[in-house]
Amino acid sequence: MQFQLGRRKHKISWKQSLLCSLTLALSWGAAMPATLAAETVTIRLGPFQQSVAIADLEKFAKTGKLPENLQIFSSILTPQIRELLTKRLEVDPAVADKFVDELKRNPTGKQFISSLAAIIPGSTAESLQATLNLALRQFNGLSPLGFLRAYPQENITVDASQAASLAVEFNPSYWQSQIFGNLLARELSAPAKINTNFPASFDPAAIGKQTVQQQTFIVRDRQRNRTIPVDIYWSSGNTQEPLVVISHGFGANRKFFSYLARHLASHGLTVAAIEHPGSNSIAVTKASNTGSLAKLLPASEFIDRPKDISVLLNELAKLNAQPGRLQGKLNTREVTVIGHSLGGYNALALVGAEVNLKQLRQFCKDSLSIGQAPGDWLQCTAASLPEQKLQLKDERVKSAIALNPLIGDLFGKNGLAQVNKPVLILTSTEDALTPAVKHQIVPFSQLRGQKYLLSAIGGTHLSISDPAYQISAATIVKERRGGQTQALRQLLQGVSLAFIKQQTPEANIYRQFLTPAYAQTFSTSQLPLSLVWELPANLKSWLDLVEQ
Repeated sequence: MQFQLGRRKHKISWKQSLLCSLTLALSWGAAMPATLAAETVTIRLGPFQQSVAIADLEKFAKTGKLPENLQIFSSILTPQIRELLTKRLEVDPAVADKFVDELKRNPTGKQFISSLAAIIPGSTAESLQATLNLALRQFNGLSPLGFLRAYPQENITVDASQAASLAVEFNPSYWQSQIFGNLLARELSAPAKINTNFPASFDPAAIGKQTVQQQTFIVRDRQRNRTIPVDIYWSSGNTQEPLVVISHGFGANRKFFSYLARHLASHGLTVAAIEHPGSNSIAVTKASNTGSLAKLLPASEFIDRPKDISVLLNELAKLNAQPGRLQGKLNTREVTVIGHSLGGYNALALVGAEVNLKQLRQFCKDSLSIGQAPGDWLQCTAASLPEQKLQLKDERVKSAIALNPLIGDLFGKNGLAQVNKPVLILTSTEDALTPAVKHQIVPFSQLRGQKYLLSAIGGTHLSISDPAYQISAATIVKERRGGQTQALRQLLQGVSLAFIKQQTPEANIYRQFLTPAYAQTFSTSQLPLSLVWELPANLKSWLDLVEQ
């Protein structure tokens, strides 16, 4: 999933964006505790300075009405800004010390605190940490207004240009994932160190012995007026193996996972890499100049994308019975869907997760703000669909691999509990587009069937993409990919093959590769990797930090 700044549901002026950035930055920072409390905020933007009374901001946040001396800001202090002023990061005061301690331990957390020192002239890392503790204790959570009242000077000056530069990447969901990832790395690495020499007669991450062939097909769905390109990868392997369908993310194409498709085919699997015409790179490029998120991703895509795969399976079933090189190689009765980002949503919907549009609309109405991650905004394009719930399950899909999936509020609180087939989820702790906690960790905890969680501590949204795949120059966050994430891609190759093989008579042979010990063989200090079936008990309490 790739985004350009400014393509959102609401048009936001630079002044609104600036103030939003300010409130976001303040909601994560503080200064040294003292008996004084701030009375005013001075916003500095180059040579321009303007002071705002905190009491007036509080009145505006409470009533929605602008005091007379704030009328000059009427174009900036919108209902969305009012919401941001009171938006709270829920943290139990009892764990405030631990929360701040984890923030200090995290390398990116240190960088963030350093950036806050530049945003608030005169502050230091120590003063920011100390007052963050105080604000969390005093206000039972952290909000911009709560922070302002805890500041130890009568006036707080904020460099708005510095704040604006952090607005996209440093949103609350992202930082929850950062802190959780730091805990996850420590909790999951210790027991796996026992198994430094993993015994196996072969490695499923290594390239297979089969010669891979590839051919492009075009599927035309006249009923929906969709032309669907598909790359088929196959070899001379066992024709009874499950069929694998790969679904790309928003703004990508069917080449995103070419390396994974070839790897699986080299082990005898047949792979169909599908391209979704309404949300691929071509469609997004055409719509990018409209400035409308609804045109960038039509709501209908949340129905059409899973249907693309069902239609593809219908066509491949026909092809399987026809004379030709693929006759008998397309086992459409047993399918595993591998999806990345928005494609991960497809995989989970097809394996049985129920879309809850009613709960999604509630989130988009009450909780969506400028400070949310791009994935949170993207999911809300589905809110205009007329249905209350959607059931897009395809009985031919027997298992799902969801890689950095966009989930958020799409399935509500109970939609994933309806999945009774195997699911593997990949989460990356530095994914700023679909932050780990909200889009993967919490959804993983909601699954009730056989499940696996693959974690890349320090991985980003596009870390598992094919190194040859060209990402857009307009991507708004830093991505860690290529040589830096080779070990992750190798582990994904091995784990994906082992996971799919669980649907075959070779399940027992491959089960050893779906273990923490196997993941540990690829883990490094630069990119810790883990694989678990359940979250450790002492980590589950941290899920309460997620803002619903």
